[in-house]
Amino acid sequence: MLWSPRNDRVRLRMEATVKKNEWVNRYNYWIAPKPTMPGVWRRKEGGYFVRGRAVDPRTGKVREVQKALPDMEAAAAYGWLQEELSKIKRGVEEESPLRMRWSTFAVSCLERRIATRKIKSAKNRIVWGSVLKTHLIPAFGDYFVDQLRFSDFEKWQLATAAKINAGKMAPTTGNNHLRILRTIMNDAVHAFRLDRNPLDGIEPFDTSEHEVYTDEEPNALTVGEVRPFLKKMRELCPQHFAMVALGFATGLRPSSLRPLRKGGETPDIVWKDGVLLVRRSHSAGDEVMNTTKTGRKQRIALPEELLEILRWHVDTLPEGPMTESELLFPNEEGGFRSPAVLQKPFALVSKELGLRKHISPRAMRRTFQDLARAAEVKDIVARSISGHATEEMQHDSTVNPDEMRSGLAKVISLGGFREAHAAGSKLPTTGEGTAASGGHGGGHPPNAKTAS
Repeated sequence: MLWSPRNDRVRLRMEATVKKNEWVNRYNYWIAPKPTMPGVWRRKEGGYFVRGRAVDPRTGKVREVQKALPDMEAAAAYGWLQEELSKIKRGVEEESPLRMRWSTFAVSCLERRIATRKIKSAKNRIVWGSVLKTHLIPAFGDYFVDQLRFSDFEKWQLATAAKINAGKMAPTTGNNHLRILRTIMNDAVHAFRLDRNPLDGIEPFDTSEHEVYTDEEPNALTVGEVRPFLKKMRELCPQHFAMVALGFATGLRPSSLRPLRKGGETPDIVWKDGVLLVRRSHSAGDEVMNTTKTGRKQRIALPEELLEILRWHVDTLPEGPMTESELLFPNEEGGFRSPAVLQKPFALVSKELGLRKHISPRAMRRTFQDLARAAEVKDIVARSISGHATEEMQHDSTVNPDEMRSGLAKVISLGGFREAHAAGSKLPTTGEGTAASGGHGGGHPPNAKTAS
């Protein structure tokens, strides 16, 4: 055929028609207009695209499978499609997620637990983050989660046991690391649909020979040491005396003392009734949990001697942020005191008294138990004050306010709280309204400064 402009246009139209018919845009892919095999189309970019549908017996609805398989031949792509359709027909769950390194999954596990409030306190977040960064991610971080084996965890257990045996780590610390590790792997079993938890069989570290408290280091004051300790605290650190007195008198944890509110819309001290409400916990920063460590809210009826000390504390707060703060024990800016705020005062008083044992703020809780026992306070009353749960209390056994005030008054009298305070503030050591004189001490509203 001779060349002519018309013949050239015909040729170009024919070539365009061939190219147009070679590839079509369907399902967001450029594929051949006709399948190579049922449900399998050749892709313009290479490989094949597969598509098929099957009825899911779990829902009775049609489910569709679509996937680009750039590295497969037609027969292999067809086989893959048929296997996926067969899984749907059998009601088999979808495949586990793509491979993920343990370090990534562990961090996502922590983030998920924070988001779902399974981890509430700032302290727990800090502990988890530190354990992951320092101990667990270096050991397991590079592994894919589904490739971890029992032998990997056994190797870690032996390495940790070596540190414990060398005295470089307490077995309780090792068990805390194991607890976090087990939590993450339990989540991994569900997330990656593992047949079993490869951590199963790894036992906790033995703590039978690890004594946290000993006769030489009980981290508690004897009954005879409480009076001079409180007196010296009142003398050397008056700004901390009320907090320490309340801690020794009730056995409350420092984390429950720090967020107590003296005023505001929801004060934790009902001054007119002489009642202390324990319902929050503070561990770090400015965050507060609206629950206690045990999850139990407490209502403690305070005797007049203790209310007297708390009123004095509030009335003598410096003008400004501390007075304006809703907190009972604010720092100088009116915010929460640091978790370590009592460490130095305790060390100073211990040194001044020549105590040869270590006494930390935790001694308040342990000492309260000894004081209550020596004062012959009923166990159920002591536990209701300090927040310890018992089987008897869990069965709706209650302690009435008079029992509580009477028990606290015995503890305060035995520990010489009023005398210690009077030595510094020249308060009378006897008077009406005290438990010693027969009254249970309902308390009086504080003055205008206290109410602020």
